[in-house]
Formats: sequence, structure tokens, C-alpha cells
Amino acid sequence: MSVTKKNVAVLGLGAMGTALADALLAAGHRVTVWNRTAARADGPVERGARRANTAAEAVAAAEVVIVCILDYADVGALLADRAGGEVLQGRAVVNLTNGSPEEARSMAERVSALGGAYLDGGIMAVPEMIGRPEALVLYSGERAAFEAYRGVLDGFARSVYLGADAGLAPLNDLALLSGMYGMFGGFAHAAALVRSAGGPVAEFTTGLLVPWLQAMCGGLPAMAAEIDSGDYGATGSSLGMQVAHDSIGALSRAQGVSDELFAPVFALMERRVAGGHGDEGFAGVVEELMRAR
Repeated sequence: MSVTKKNVAVLGLGAMGTALADALLAAGHRVTVWNRTAARADGPVERGARRANTAAEAVAAAEVVIVCILDYADVGALLADRAGGEVLQGRAVVNLTNGSPEEARSMAERVSALGGAYLDGGIMAVPEMIGRPEALVLYSGERAAFEAYRGVLDGFARSVYLGADAGLAPLNDLALLSGMYGMFGGFAHAAALVRSAGGPVAEFTTGLLVPWLQAMCGGLPAMAAEIDSGDYGATGSSLGMQVAHDSIGALSRAQGVSDELFAPVFALMERRVAGGHGDEGFAGVVEELMRAR
């Protein structure tokens, strides 16, 4: 299916911004680029982009403005001060800068007040993945803008729209990263245990750990359903049984491996059991996390 070519501005040409500009060029869009350090525009310009001397010039040349810079404070200054607020009238701003849900909501109000449509985005990819099928970008904000420019956005990655609340994209972005770092933390602890005994970590990972984790991931949808329903009846190993012995912590200490990655998880499980929920499955631990609200 052919995509209607658009006039697109890319503000910010770090590694990710450059990858976004290149993907737009590859899709045949008319791309104008701007970066505070002008030399960073050289590569995209050589590949067919138009160089803007100011942010305002880049915005004026575009229907949709992609922003990918360091933080939201800089985005606000860039759009309202450098670009000049009046330039945003009738344009869509797609902010792919990392931030918090509250920052996204505040930016949505600011762009709307300046006459623009706002989408916030969470890029679930590294620059090398942009334009490839495995890349994913989450969006939230004005649905009309998402639908109007989805053909542009799909050139980066698979586009997923989460809702009108601009804060949904950064919230889900950080939730996904939380799951990723939890997995990485578990891997690091497992690798340290294997290494402490002189074992080959690569062989353990490919032969044992990855297949095991893939099997365990199959149980996540059922756990998610328990969390949504609030019914945590154990279908396998109960929490009471799981915390009867701190076997992982004991082994870690015996092997001279720190248990600081695993200990907080075990403490949450113990607290849930102490509260009278030892017959539940692991998903009930979510309730202990929610108590911090």
C-alpha cells in the first residue's frame, strides 16, 4: 500500500533522531532537519534532507514535527521560544523525547494552547532497529493526529495507539522498561551464580536459561488476568511454599554472590505471606507494591 508523502520536520539529530530522519527519507517523505549543533545535520542532508537554519524554519516547512531531544524542559523551550509558538498553528507535534506522564500531559496542554495537535511517543527500540519490523513505538494524545499521520509514523516502527491521555505512552514505555530491567537483573544474578562455580555463562544461557524463561513467559497472561480480577488463587506453587526457605539467598551467600538483586523480591513475597496470603500465587505480590501509593 502506497503512503502519501508528507512534509516532516525532525528536531534533534542525536543517534535516534538521525535514525528517524533516515527512515522518513527512505519512505520518500520531504524531510527538513534541525539540530542545535548544526554539523549533526550533515549526514541526513547528504542523504536528501533539507537543512533548516532555525527550529522555526524547520517547523514552518512541515505538516508534522518530530521532536527527539534530551528532555521535556528543552522541548518546551524549543517549541515555544526557538520555534515561536505561532508557527505550531495547525501542525501536529510528535514528541519522542523520554519523560514522565505528567510532563507529557503538560506538554499536550502547551502545544494545544499554541494551536497544534499533540502526540507523545515512547520508542521501544534502539536506533539500529528503527525502520525494522521488530521496532515498536507507543503513542498517546490526539487520535485525529495519529490517524492522519499514521502512514508517516509506521515508517519508523509498528505504531500502537494507547489513548487520548498523553501520559499513557510514557507510562507504558517505563512499565515495559521495568519488565526488561527485571529480566536483566534476574539474568545478572543467575550469571553470577554460574560464574561463581566456574561454569560457562554463555552455555548456561543458551542451553538452559533462555528456554526456561520462554516457558515461564507463557504463564504471564494468566498472572495478568489474576491481577485484573484480584483473584490470586495459586494454580501452581503457593507463595507460602516458595518462601519456606530462602534457598536462592542462601546459595548466593555461600557462593560469595550478592543477593541484592533477589532479596527485595523475596522480601515482598515474605510480606505477602505474613499478611495471610500464603495460599496465593506470585501475582498477589502486586498488591504489596500498590501499598506504596
